[in-house]
Amino acid sequence: MSLVTEHLLTLIVFLPTVFAILLLPFSDQDESGRKGLKIAALVSSLAVFALSLLLYTGFDSAAPGFQFNERHGWIPAFGITYWIGIDGISLFLILLTTFLTPIVILSSWNAIERKLKAYLALLLVLETGMIGAFVALDVFLFYIFWEAMLVPMYFLIGVWGGKERIYASMKFFLFTLVGSLLMLVAIFYLLAAHKEQFGGYSAAITDLYKLKIAFDGFLSPQTLLFLAFAASFAIKVPMFPLHTWLPDAHVQAPTAGSVILAGVLLKFGGYGFIRFAFPVFPAAVQYVAPAFMALGAIAIVYGAWVSMVQPDIKKLVAYSSVSHMGFVILGLFSLNTYAVTGSIYQMLSHGVSTGGLFLIVGMIYERRHTREIADFGGISRAMPLFATVFMIVTLSSVALPGTNGFIGEFLILLGSFQVSRLWTVIAGTGVIFGAVYMLWMFQRVMFGPLANEENKALPDLSLRELAVMAPIVAAVFVMGIFPNLFLAKMEVSVRQFLTQIKV
Repeated sequence: MSLVTEHLLTLIVFLPTVFAILLLPFSDQDESGRKGLKIAALVSSLAVFALSLLLYTGFDSAAPGFQFNERHGWIPAFGITYWIGIDGISLFLILLTTFLTPIVILSSWNAIERKLKAYLALLLVLETGMIGAFVALDVFLFYIFWEAMLVPMYFLIGVWGGKERIYASMKFFLFTLVGSLLMLVAIFYLLAAHKEQFGGYSAAITDLYKLKIAFDGFLSPQTLLFLAFAASFAIKVPMFPLHTWLPDAHVQAPTAGSVILAGVLLKFGGYGFIRFAFPVFPAAVQYVAPAFMALGAIAIVYGAWVSMVQPDIKKLVAYSSVSHMGFVILGLFSLNTYAVTGSIYQMLSHGVSTGGLFLIVGMIYERRHTREIADFGGISRAMPLFATVFMIVTLSSVALPGTNGFIGEFLILLGSFQVSRLWTVIAGTGVIFGAVYMLWMFQRVMFGPLANEENKALPDLSLRELAVMAPIVAAVFVMGIFPNLFLAKMEVSVRQFLTQIKV
């Protein structure tokens, strides 16, 4: 057990890929082979989730710094190491990743028949990339995992997506790649700066935090380097106006791809700002913070307005992510304890609620093969259990008190109000608009006369679908009613983060 504890993070990172390799001998050409593949992938992802729970139980809430550290030499000539560890911020993002992966595998049980083995293997490899990026404490190692995530998601959209899947996957890939290349150039600059200031290369983030980078306004090295990192992270959030790849990717992706994209991949934007951009470039952050707060508030309202006019349920949910993640940007750049804590909580809540909405859209699409709101109406009569679950997840998305969405948005608005009342008031209107477009969509889909004959015979949730949605519904209420289970673990890390960015 001590060996497991000593290398726990490495096991959690790479076990999904090991399991993906173990799927290769299975055949997906017959029903028994496909069933074996599904069971093996599901059990594998559940095993990783069980291991990740040891991080929560073993995490010391009162201890500052990184825990579960593992560090080995890798490329000593450039000071690059295999260094992984977690704090109270990355802890819950890892748990979110391992929580959603078995759920999406179970949700794909009857949805994917073509090239099933490759599909499941890519999901597991993607899990390795996501967890690896959350635990990497060496900026070069982070970049490797960051780029590694692109490949499986590109194929998940491009092979198993909708009619416009090639266009959507290429757009997703190119947007992310361009941002990543800007970040890579900035990483090279930081390595050279470390050698100049300290006599040797180092890619460890704790060493990069110590760098003194010149700052004297917009065109200073620190501001330009921050913007290079910020471009990559802002595309991932995605932050207005760099969001245009998101609706295409979501609409064309299979359900599992949409859930992982919304639930986890978007969080790397906020996480990247917290872990890398803010502490390395503190003066530049404070200089550009007002502009980014403005963009966050604009994204909240813009995403809500565009969602309101969408005829496609999935595209509506996709644009709602622009609005919800706008709260994250507003909170992070408010640079105080309430707002930053709220942003982290909002990232977790968004992963649960929007992931749940995409699962629901996938279930209704499997039944009717349409996502047009106009094709539905009154189906709560045919699917009362589905309607109940749909309502719970919808209310969590609109931040009803008692659900997960309320805590994060409340803390963000509380913190941002101390910094900018204007942008907070504008962001607050986004809460109202959010309730309008989500509840209006729910009313048009679930209530009214059951006029369409095809909707009258729709089957309600199956036992498998209940198993898919039960953890999501449980998370909605646990996060909404017992927020201290999460806030207590991240409090010290948030305070340490804010200390690092004080100039």
